[in-house]
Amino acid sequence: MTTPALSAADPADDTDVFVAVGGQRIRVRYHRGFGVPLVMCNGIGASLEVLDPLVEHLDPNRPVVTFDVPGTGESPASPLPYGFPYLAWVVGRMLDRLEIGVVDVLGLSWGGALAQQFAFQNPRRCRRLILVATGTGAIMVPGHPRVLNKMITPRRFRDPSYGGTIAAELYGGAVRERGQDVVDLFVRQLHAGSRTGYLHQLLAGSVWTSLFALPAIRQRTLLIAGDDDPIVPIINAQIMDRLLPRSRFHRHDGGHIDLVVAAETFAPVIDDFLGVPGIARHTRRRGVACQLTPGG
Repeated sequence: MTTPALSAADPADDTDVFVAVGGQRIRVRYHRGFGVPLVMCNGIGASLEVLDPLVEHLDPNRPVVTFDVPGTGESPASPLPYGFPYLAWVVGRMLDRLEIGVVDVLGLSWGGALAQQFAFQNPRRCRRLILVATGTGAIMVPGHPRVLNKMITPRRFRDPSYGGTIAAELYGGAVRERGQDVVDLFVRQLHAGSRTGYLHQLLAGSVWTSLFALPAIRQRTLLIAGDDDPIVPIINAQIMDRLLPRSRFHRHDGGHIDLVVAAETFAPVIDDFLGVPGIARHTRRRGVACQLTPGG
């Protein structure tokens, strides 16, 4: 079954749909509003539900797009491994199908690499960039090997109780006092994704770096990084801040996923950076064919 292209006038807000593009079938959730949509790129292995706490605390008038990359949540795994340039192209075509033009992009952790790549490839389409708890890919200052070893498999997503036991060591920050919040967060996921999808994400990150291309990012960029991040040490954000031409650095004393477990703290920072939502020209591309199937 197919449905017509979604538009700002459609009554079915926050409806999950599947977008077929580039040989992939991507689950997308579009929270409607006014002005430039904010596209959120998630961390490795995580479904779009993990970002719900942040979406719920942002300005309710701000349009937001979240999605499952291939092999996470309800998006089937890609038949072949992929790189970030290809996945950024897929995201662009996904937005075309939703008739969305200019966007702001937020990337959390692994999703920060995808967000950077999207900005490289779409300098006119990406208005502003938000990079949270992320680095420059294969060439960066890594976290402690003991911590990174716990990220080799997606077990923490498949078994939320296990995720809760390792949360403090893995994520640091607010999670040290709110481990149950991580369990609750992972329970939100409808599906934890596939091992193949997780492996593809690991491979994409292992062969990609933005270190030498950061000076070419002309978008205004907000860097959010915590002093207690065991996965991505804060020095990575400091390096990126020096290399990005138009960056703003928001340093906090928290950890890797404070953005979602303490969303009430970070949503105002993001809203302030993006500005008050409003009607904006060139936000949508009209007349683009759309192949969507209802989610759920």
